[in-house]
Amino acid sequence: MEADICIVGAGAAGISIALEFLNTGYKVILLEGGGFEYDDRVQELYSGKTTGQPYYPIKSSELHYFGGTTGHWGGMCSLFDPIAFQKRDWVDKSGWPITQDTLIPYYKRAHINLDIDTYQFDLEYWQRRDPTLLSLPFDDDVIWTKIWKFSPPTRFGTKYKDTIVNAKNIHLYTYANMVDITANETVTKVNSVTVKNFAGKTHQVNARYFVISCAGIQNARVLLAANKQAPKGLGNDNDLVGKYFMEHIEIKSAELWLKEKSELKLYMFASPRVQGELAIMPKKQAEHEILNGIVSFTPLEIAKKMPSYIQLWSKADPRENEKQVNDALGKIYKNRLARFLESFKSEKSKNAHQAFQMTMRLEQAPNPLSRVTLSTEKDELGVPRAALNWSFTSLEKKSIRKIYEIIGEQAGASGIGRVRFMEELWDEKDQALPTTTSGGWHHMGTTRMNDDPKNGVVDANCKIHGIQNIFIGGSSCFPTGAGVNPTFTIVALSIRLADHLKEILKASGSSLKSTKSV
Repeated sequence: MEADICIVGAGAAGISIALEFLNTGYKVILLEGGGFEYDDRVQELYSGKTTGQPYYPIKSSELHYFGGTTGHWGGMCSLFDPIAFQKRDWVDKSGWPITQDTLIPYYKRAHINLDIDTYQFDLEYWQRRDPTLLSLPFDDDVIWTKIWKFSPPTRFGTKYKDTIVNAKNIHLYTYANMVDITANETVTKVNSVTVKNFAGKTHQVNARYFVISCAGIQNARVLLAANKQAPKGLGNDNDLVGKYFMEHIEIKSAELWLKEKSELKLYMFASPRVQGELAIMPKKQAEHEILNGIVSFTPLEIAKKMPSYIQLWSKADPRENEKQVNDALGKIYKNRLARFLESFKSEKSKNAHQAFQMTMRLEQAPNPLSRVTLSTEKDELGVPRAALNWSFTSLEKKSIRKIYEIIGEQAGASGIGRVRFMEELWDEKDQALPTTTSGGWHHMGTTRMNDDPKNGVVDANCKIHGIQNIFIGGSSCFPTGAGVNPTFTIVALSIRLADHLKEILKASGSSLKSTKSV
């Protein structure tokens, strides 16, 4: 099979790139390892081992069918702040080769893909529309309220299935698992990828350009496994593929006790359009040399009944985990997850509360010990499985404690109440995170972006250093993770990559002018 572009992986990144080539005249082959529905035999290909900080089973943290992990995405969308892209002296290996301004035009296009009703992330805009969305009375030079928007959430596998299947120039192959990548003799250009299914059928796909978009753990895995011509793995001359695995640390470790009861409407799910969370101003992050963390609130009497996600999402089968989560929420709200979200919009949610659980979503410092490697065990198709070691630096615990301290100082100075630390934060010398620390299923950093090949796997255009025609799609390219869910930025970065591919295809001349019968 031959194409102008071969995209491996049909999740948020792969589908977003393919959509940008719709009706362009270029032939695109889109390879998806699964089908259109969940298949446990296919999902088993993602099984792997974890060490270090307790983590979710790898098999259940990335979905392996058309639409990918958008199948259990929660829909939260917000911008990566300017500081996320900047080099910070106190955060080793921080800094992107692009800025927030680079991505803003693509965020504005991505919000349409994700069915976000309005591209507005400005607090004042929403407060003008709804004056009851009151922010906490804190010093604006210290703390600000970050705005989130919500996708329905868009399930890419449902919304874009017919568009992709019926496209004349996009050829979708399901149950096509990539098992090898073949380059030229000098490993400076990829010639083909090999795909295989459970029936034993093997096909070779030749293309002018390739995009690997198999999600954060699997992107590293497939590059490391492509080691017949490059013994360390493709693109791994500097031992960076798989290193710097990052997650968003999600930890419930403090409470806000108010002098007077409040709804905290802005910070709840009271509005179907927006939600606010507390963030620390960049100048204060620099002053205290801390990571970027964002804090949300849940009424304490509700939060105390809900176990952490690391406790609930413990099975290898993601369907069983979803049932466990829904059952836990059902015991609290007497219904399933949809009812849980809906309850915040009901009349009951307007009751004021005295105390709130504070949950922090913290970016993880890039750490070479936090990494994906290959296991000695192979999957059913003969590809070595992934092994994940999730590991932290001392900066994470320091940042968690300091962010809560800053919020506590502001709560006291404003006279609204006090912040109470959980016991795990009492000892300032203790750098360990509790076993109840959860992640957001946000896999980042394993093919990090940097203009210097000694510090990154891909360049600013997501091309693998030293290989002229292979690119990486998705959050594995993120050098740092901000404190923000990655899907919105994944789609924005994917649209930008698609534009870049169009430019180089146009410059290189003719296309295969593919058509297909529908």
